[in-house]
Amino acid sequence: MVLDDGQSVPHVRTSLDMAPTALRRWVGHVRKERLGSTPEGAKAITADQRGIQQLKALLRPKDLDIEILKGQCFPAFISGNNHGQVSLLW
Repeated sequence: MVLDDGQSVPHVRTSLDMAPTALRRWVGHVRKERLGSTPEGAKAITADQRGIQQLKALLRPKDLDIEILKGQCFPAFISGNNHGQVSLLW
């Protein structure tokens, strides 16, 4: 109503019986989402930002798996000798 219809915050706040701070916070949140970011630690309101949060949640464990593999698997396959040469162990 405030963003899409151009109604004033006081008018919308009165018609919805909301606290002014809550409505201003919500309007600010939606403005940020429409610009492509969600406030830190907040749940997304718009469908686009909810989708982005879901995709990020799916990627988090995969990123962790990659970091674990980088640190644990690759050193096991490589052996150095005294002459500075590296050889594979398989």
